[in-house]
Amino acid sequence: MARINLLPWRETRRREQQKEFFTLMGLAGALCAAVVLLTHFEINGRIGHQEKRNQFLTNEIKVLDGRIAEIKKLDSTRQALIERMDVIQNLQAARPGVVHLFDELVKTLPEGVHLSSLKQSANNLQLSGKAESNARVSSYMRKIEDSEWLASPSLEVIETKDTKLSRISSFSLTAQQINPNIEEQDN
Repeated sequence: MARINLLPWRETRRREQQKEFFTLMGLAGALCAAVVLLTHFEINGRIGHQEKRNQFLTNEIKVLDGRIAEIKKLDSTRQALIERMDVIQNLQAARPGVVHLFDELVKTLPEGVHLSSLKQSANNLQLSGKAESNARVSSYMRKIEDSEWLASPSLEVIETKDTKLSRISSFSLTAQQINPNIEEQDN
């Protein structure tokens, strides 16, 4: 075995190994490129799907916002109607109030007391008049307090004047007009 020349065989083997190496490198590169490309398509597909879902949700949110605006409008209309109904009910409940006021003024007015002025502001009454004595004014105030349609009498002024024939007391008092029907409904 002295001298066998293995050089051409080694050279051939080295070329085959290089060819095999570059082929494997090309396949590995192609495989990597395929993986990257497939991953890119998958991610783009998921992004597209998510964008469709987002667009669907955005559209649904717009629809619901429209419904919410409609509901708010209906609620404000409902509230306005409730307020109108309350005003109408209060007016209907207060309708007989004027009749009862004058009826109670007549019922509570004792003999010897004459009213000269009556002013009403909301439920507040300002009564002015003349009486034969201070006791009659006190009696009038007690009757107002006992009335179911009048309350809280408060004497503001009382002046007594002596005349030749009699003694006359001019008075001014305030009272509240109440409606027992409304108070019963509140309770």
